[in-house]
Amino acid sequence: MLKHSEDTTVPKDNSNINRIDEQDRTFHDWYRFVLSYPPHLVRDYIEDFGLNAESVILDPFCGTGTTLVESKLRGIPSLGTEANPFAHFATCVKTDWDVDPDLLYRHSCEIAEFALDILRQQGIGDSVPFEGNIADLPLRQLSPEQHKLILTGSISPIPLHKVLVLLDCLEKYRIEQVYRHQLLAIANILVFAVSNLRFGPEVGVGKPKVDTPVISAWLAKIDEMVEDLRQVKNQNDAPAHVYLADARCPDRVLPPQSVDAVITSPPYPNEKDYTRTTRLESVVLGFIKTKADLQAFKKGLIRSNTRNVYKTDDDDQWIQNHPAIQEIAAEIERRRIELGKTSGFERRYSRVTKLYFGGMARHLAALRSRLRPNAQLAYVVGDQASYLRVMIRTGQLLADIAQALGYEVVRTDLFRTRFASATKEQLREEVVILRWKG
Repeated sequence: MLKHSEDTTVPKDNSNINRIDEQDRTFHDWYRFVLSYPPHLVRDYIEDFGLNAESVILDPFCGTGTTLVESKLRGIPSLGTEANPFAHFATCVKTDWDVDPDLLYRHSCEIAEFALDILRQQGIGDSVPFEGNIADLPLRQLSPEQHKLILTGSISPIPLHKVLVLLDCLEKYRIEQVYRHQLLAIANILVFAVSNLRFGPEVGVGKPKVDTPVISAWLAKIDEMVEDLRQVKNQNDAPAHVYLADARCPDRVLPPQSVDAVITSPPYPNEKDYTRTTRLESVVLGFIKTKADLQAFKKGLIRSNTRNVYKTDDDDQWIQNHPAIQEIAAEIERRRIELGKTSGFERRYSRVTKLYFGGMARHLAALRSRLRPNAQLAYVVGDQASYLRVMIRTGQLLADIAQALGYEVVRTDLFRTRFASATKEQLREEVVILRWKG
């Protein structure tokens, strides 16, 4: 349940409120960005805003498509923009239900047999862990440049070999109608079943899995996708279109006055490098091949951490007359000097704070011409204290920026609170509700 900002109580079941409900796993669970907000939050605002099949919902920071999938399940047309190539791909696939589930199942079973035959010939099983000398195996590997792009220890050699064999079989016997869905299933199991990755405040590497089932895990995910597709086989299909684009420039891709509502969650101003969260699947599936590819798509992201700040960035000009943001940036720099913090990243804390809010101002300014009169907007954002424990009230500052750009600030709802171990404070995660009168 949503609580208005004046209610300072912690929402009930606060620890679970951001988790996906079991009944919401259809389509959403094909691949879910680990930092996604839950489908029930989207439903709350679809209902609150009174949206229906005549409306168009936009998620300008659509990630892996929670808002678009939930809109589609409710028969509401939707649009999205996303600068991460893999996340864009995942959303496109999750909202593509015009697929023959029987073909997807039948062809995937054939591919699995081809892959298992290759592995058996090499003395590698899928369900029984390999117990011989790994050095004797003809294991396929990533290229040296690809290997440098992923987190060290992300995936063990035998599981990676199995994934690469499966990918080769998919490519060799490729059927276009189902290929993208099969790839997304690989991405899912690669991260959540096969890799050594673990997810906490930041993505990291856990205990190595020397060997683990890959082909059977992939087929199990295909089975889930097939069942979901069968449930909607004769259902009217609400359109969903996803643009590979910078959310700061929605006017470059969206039609004028095409949007009735926005439900989204932009990155927060902190030190999370969001590209690391999808790095393994992006590299293994070929969405990122070189360091230049990685840098190119980082430049299309809002500047929310010091790892994607560049000399030519100038989004801070959008908030140069916003005293509260300037004071926070100045306080961060004062604190840095007092503490004697001199690393390159720490020197950028103040600048990235201004670039972040400047990027959000740029986004909101460009969005205005794409909104219909009386469009309603919901932005899920969170307080942060990542930069030397200086508190950043993200929701409050975003509301101030929006108001200066002509939006009406309707209210701020409390979504949940999160305990910050560094400051020993409860940080608010809020939904800023805006209206564009036109």
